[in-house]
Amino acid sequence: MKIPARPLARGMNWVVKIDELPWDDPRNAKMDFAILVLEKKQAIVLDQPLEKAILLLKGNVLLSWNDKVTGKSLEKKVERGSIFDEDPHCLHVPASVAVTITSADSGPSEIAVFMTRNDASFTPKLYLPAECRSEQRGEGTMRETSTRVVRTIFDVDNAPDAKLVLGEVINYPGKWSSYPPHRHPQPEIYHYRFLPENGFGFCMLGEDVVKVKHGDTVKIFNVTHPQTSGPGYAMFYIWAIRHLDGNPYGPKFGTPIFDPEHAWVMKKENDDKIWPPPARSKK
Repeated sequence: MKIPARPLARGMNWVVKIDELPWDDPRNAKMDFAILVLEKKQAIVLDQPLEKAILLLKGNVLLSWNDKVTGKSLEKKVERGSIFDEDPHCLHVPASVAVTITSADSGPSEIAVFMTRNDASFTPKLYLPAECRSEQRGEGTMRETSTRVVRTIFDVDNAPDAKLVLGEVINYPGKWSSYPPHRHPQPEIYHYRFLPENGFGFCMLGEDVVKVKHGDTVKIFNVTHPQTSGPGYAMFYIWAIRHLDGNPYGPKFGTPIFDPEHAWVMKKENDDKIWPPPARSKK
């Protein structure tokens, strides 16, 4: 399901809400998602009794929170100039911890906020750019047509008590991601940005195809969801997954599930099957 971009106003710009539908409705993404816009020196407190992930997209902000284990108040200034060129800062806290976000006096800031129900307690963690698992996924296969940057901020390996999984992807212009086509029963949200901003791409949701533009959001429910960006336009998207109770997301749990019809393209030894044949040295 596509949610078209809307002009961003100061404050919380809600895109997806948990309470839009009953919790057990299969179309409920089980996550709150908003883009927070703060003007210079503006502050907001996020004290909802929900697990929170606060991902800086643009600007310079001061994050303040309490460590319930040590009882200490912590704060950290974080800055990001480019989502395409810089790995992320992301603050991840349990439901019991409130976070104050204050924008610097250098101008407006944009922050992606994800929240979900989770009664588990865990230590708040500010993930730094150097801790982000950034990889060139797809490299060396498929004639580089699906090489992309995949940044995993946190998942079940480094945040085992979380109900969220969070990361970012950068599509090189004209290339594919979320490929080969795969699915998983856990709900997922994609939020898109383009460079230049008048760019576009296409998101396949099973047999349906939607055109995505700067600021669009897509909700994904257990269908294959490969993506491609228009030539000339780099495509960035946030990916947020909500673990299902008793059915978490991750390779150790058997997800994602690749479409068996197209999974062969991942194997380097199948390169000869891709037309045109790879160039061979002359005798």
